[in-house]
Amino acid sequence: MTTIRRFCCNDLLSFASVNLDHLTETFNMSFYMTYLARWPDYFHLAEGPGNRIMGYIMGKVEGQGESWHGHVTAVTVSPEYRRQKLAKKLMNLLEDISDKMVRLLESFIEILKKDKAYFVDLFVRASNTPAIKMYEKLGYVIYRRVLRYYSGEEDGLDMRKALSRDVQKKSIIPLKRPVTPDELEYD
Repeated sequence: MTTIRRFCCNDLLSFASVNLDHLTETFNMSFYMTYLARWPDYFHLAEGPGNRIMGYIMGKVEGQGESWHGHVTAVTVSPEYRRQKLAKKLMNLLEDISDKMVRLLESFIEILKKDKAYFVDLFVRASNTPAIKMYEKLGYVIYRRVLRYYSGEEDGLDMRKALSRDVQKKSIIPLKRPVTPDELEYD
């Protein structure tokens, strides 16, 4: 049986095995801690029998006005648990959170903001065809290509899914030209 729950500090000591996949972007501990502190509602893991971590998703909210959106920073599932729709469940959870209430940390004080996001976006390696196909099945479209996004070597695709607030789907109209990481609005 799989349980999806919020990620907690203790999980940082036991989730490394999930990150061993070559397609998974690995970050330093302070990066994960920042997400835990600033966007705890956007950081979840899937846990199997024996408290075994099967996968996780971490994201955040960012932007202003019609660019207010949820962002998927990382979603990964351990190879032995793939093809069980676990990534889909994690993605749906983040989309639901983004489409409803969001929490922000402003000036070191946490404020609850009841505002709906316009879209959810994520970056994926251009070579990661299985992930791209999965995201497309979940309703994501390629919004733009980001040249040399991954370690200055591999292009990334910025994929987006419009949420209920974006009735006219303006947020997912693809850009006609690729951009560089320096041109990205958010980091």
